[in-house]
This record gives sequence, C-alpha cells and structure tokens, in this order.
Amino acid sequence: MTTATLEPPTQLGHRSRPFAWVSQSLTLAWRNIVRIRQNPEALADVTFQPIIFLALFLFVFGGAIAGGGGWRSYLPVLLPGLLVQTVVFATMGTGVGLNDDFAKGVFDRFRSLPIARISPLIGAVLGDAVRYSLSIVILMTSGFVLGFRFHNGVGNGLLAMLIVLLFALSMCWIWVWLGLTMKTAQGVQGIAFLVMFPLTFGSNIFVPTSTLPGFLQAFTKVSPITYLVNTERALMGGGAVQKPLLITLAWMVGLVAVFAPLAIRAYRRRT
Repeated sequence: MTTATLEPPTQLGHRSRPFAWVSQSLTLAWRNIVRIRQNPEALADVTFQPIIFLALFLFVFGGAIAGGGGWRSYLPVLLPGLLVQTVVFATMGTGVGLNDDFAKGVFDRFRSLPIARISPLIGAVLGDAVRYSLSIVILMTSGFVLGFRFHNGVGNGLLAMLIVLLFALSMCWIWVWLGLTMKTAQGVQGIAFLVMFPLTFGSNIFVPTSTLPGFLQAFTKVSPITYLVNTERALMGGGAVQKPLLITLAWMVGLVAVFAPLAIRAYRRRT
C-alpha cells in the first residue's frame, strides 16, 4: 500500500488563489497597526514632532523670516513646506522597523506561514501609510487651529494631502532597501538623517529659493522636495500647479521604478 504525502489544505488553498497575497498583505498591515496601538510611544515622531516643528519655526523664526507681516503671514508659506518635511522624515521609520523585525526574527516566523513570500514586505509598507496619514492629520489640524485655511478650495487641499502621502509611499522604498541591506537599525537611521537634513533644510521649505547661496540654489532647483513643496503651496493657496505637479509625479514613478525592485531583490535574498 502506497502512502501519499499531501500538503496541508490551508497551504494549498493559499497557493491556489492568484491574488491571495493582497488579503495577506492587508492582514499583515493590520498587524503593524495593532502593534502601534500597543506601543504608542512609537508614534512620537509623527505626533509630537510636527507640532513642535510648527511652533518652533512659526513663532521663533516666523517674525524674522516674514518681516513686517509677522508669523500669521508666514503660516500659509510654512505649513505646506513643513507638511512635506514631516512626512518625508516619517518615511525612514519603515526601513528602521523592517531592519528591527529581521533582527528579532519576526520574518523567520512569517516564512513558516502558508502565505505569499512578498506579503510581509507589502504589509509593512501599507501599515506605515497609517503613520504618514496620522502625521498629516495632526499637522494640518494644528495649522487650522492657528488660522491656516485652504484658499484654493477644499478639494485641492485634500488633493495636496493625498499627493504628499503618495510621495511618502514612493520615497519609503529607499529606506526599505537600506533597511534590508544594512546590519543595524541605528545604521539605517543614521544614513537616513544624513540624507534627510540636507534634502529638507537645503530647500525652499522655510525660505524662498532666491535667498539661498548660488550653489545651494542650483541643488534646490532640481530637488524633488522643491517641486513637491511648490505643488502643495499651489494646491492649497493658489498658483501655477501643472509643472511642479508633473515633475513631482515623475519623481514618484522614478523612485518606485528604481528602489522598489532593489528592495524586493534584497528582501528575497534575506528570505
């Protein structure tokens, strides 16, 4: 009598469904959200930091930068730029979290489950989208309390927030790749800060490009942050939006096209 060895029905079921990875990724994204709820201090960078930065730059530097208009005239200029900076800084948490999960063996446990191989990676990225969204809500709420308003319509204002969220989801693939290739979470965070600070502070987020030194103007004029900030300000306050929006979308496509394959390749090597 021949004994046949069969795979467990659950595993066969998961493999037979062509789009099972979608539901599996969403389930793992929810796991990340639940983990945040159980560890609320992990949200400090997207809750308190936006408020602190807004108060610091608005009240400490607003009068000097805006001149006679004071901080109230600086708020419509600052808030869209600070929104970009806040969300861009939040993206590095994705790579740091992935690196930490690998170090703790979390992905080894995922590998033993009957799920698609890519699902834990996609779930981690989607779960962090909640962090980005929370930082947007908190910063914009703080701005509205201080008197900020959409002067180009609520629809365009919501579109501006959607674009900055999509840009964050595009940019996070850089840190996903670094998180999967570097040895420690501290190393990922250190490299991220070395990139983020020149990219954001050496831009038009806080001051007009024309006030910067010539060499820095040349860098600012080709930076994706500049075009994203110009898009946000045009959508929220009015102005020409087509050119900065198209260039921002091109940067988003380019970031995903370059770094998503690198990240997936590094992920497959580690799993």
